Amino acid sequence: MRARVSIAAFLVVLAAAPGPAIAGDGVLSRDDLSGEDRERVAEVTAPAAVFDKAERFERRQAGAATSTKRVNANAFSHPSENLDFEGRQKFLLGNGLFRKDWVSSPSSTLASDGLGPLFNARSCQACHIKDGRGHPPAGHDDNAVSMLVRLSIPPTEEEEARIAEGFLAAAPDPVYGNQLQDMAVAGLPAEGRVRIDYEEMKIALAGGETATLRKPVLAITDPGYGPFHTGLMLSARIAPPMIGLGLLNAIHDADILAREDPDDADGDGISGRANRVRDHEGRLKIGRFGWKAIQPSVKEQSAHAFLGDMGLSTPLLPQHFGECTEAQDACRAMPHGAQAHLGAEEVPGDLLDLVAFYSENLAVPARRKEGGPEVLAGKQAFYAAGCVSCHTPKYVTRRDATEPAHRFQLIWPYTDLLLHDMGDGLADDRPEAGADGREWRTPPLWGIGLSKTIHGEAAFLHDGRARTLLEAVLWHGGEAQGARDRVVEMDPPERAALIRFLESL
Repeated sequence: MRARVSIAAFLVVLAAAPGPAIAGDGVLSRDDLSGEDRERVAEVTAPAAVFDKAERFERRQAGAATSTKRVNANAFSHPSENLDFEGRQKFLLGNGLFRKDWVSSPSSTLASDGLGPLFNARSCQACHIKDGRGHPPAGHDDNAVSMLVRLSIPPTEEEEARIAEGFLAAAPDPVYGNQLQDMAVAGLPAEGRVRIDYEEMKIALAGGETATLRKPVLAITDPGYGPFHTGLMLSARIAPPMIGLGLLNAIHDADILAREDPDDADGDGISGRANRVRDHEGRLKIGRFGWKAIQPSVKEQSAHAFLGDMGLSTPLLPQHFGECTEAQDACRAMPHGAQAHLGAEEVPGDLLDLVAFYSENLAVPARRKEGGPEVLAGKQAFYAAGCVSCHTPKYVTRRDATEPAHRFQLIWPYTDLLLHDMGDGLADDRPEAGADGREWRTPPLWGIGLSKTIHGEAAFLHDGRARTLLEAVLWHGGEAQGARDRVVEMDPPERAALIRFLESL
């Protein structure tokens, strides 16, 4: 970045009045910025044009919120560095709740019961290992605690209308619901066990190299409540990393919608589109979180995780019985953990807010070796291959973001937060909200190079099929087929440099 201003000057809040929400051509614009600010933001977020040195401020890829602490297994668990004292206190309280093990009701513990009756994990941290990404079961005897399986069936006409209007994500299995819970409290059977087998595929790469990909074959064994629906659709999802979520939430809608091109009007083969979903109050929002972008905010995502993953009620989703369906009578009859003196739900609103605040303020670590020759060569290869068509490098967050720590920050998440057709290889053939069975949200890449530093079994892509970053790239298809093929055609040193660049993020 060649802007001749200091980062402090760049992030200063100018006194000029913000511009209009709708530009003269009818396109949504940055209504939080003055005209002068818009020019600065356009300059600072322009794509890189030279690759002989790191861009200005590139090391602090989450702006002033970036963590500059020592890199180790706890690198994803630090608070945003620009939090004030009160914010750090809230972060620590949220951290305690995020790591807390919940137990079934009734229990002698206070305010820690209500788990289940059906569940996938006892704590948030059990899925998001050290706040990083999960992994599929290592074998048939391993559990799937950091991976869940979404369920749905073909919708009825009425359900299809509700999905189209944004009020329903998918039609649930009439017995098993929208998510398989492979654990249960005493006295109930679990819904089933997740089994994954793999078929290996060899991929020839330019320069005489080869790569081995593994194609997952997903199945559910030992169903606890009778047969599944004959039209059942399955989709495995590993837990994604937790870093930088509040900053993603603070990207302006206009910056996301500006990159939509659902009909590929510019003919570049990329046709991303935003997933429009309803929040808990029924308002239509842009989906930003989840593998198919079905949640509009971190708080909504947290509430759904409490309900679906741990069977805990919140003010947003107040069902004490979690995801137990009407067909699971014994499950619905189990005792719950709501305590009148604490609130109407098992996770009262103030606790949900603390968990959401913690999740929004897990800091992105600083870049490593961002100015090294091989990393810069890899960055140039990343651009040349066309990866930035979906993995948009940088943004400046809203000046009026809810949290002060997220306001007007230059960030480098490498995502457009849009849905893209990723081809047959990655298709789960299961529509969800506005996403079809071939579409996935572009995942942020910041921190991806530290995934295995955080947890050695960390895996990549939505179902954890990719064991390495190169494998993840080689699974790309659909709109990303051209970029994937260019990586295949690179000579070995250029391909290795591309991976070094990803590892530096």
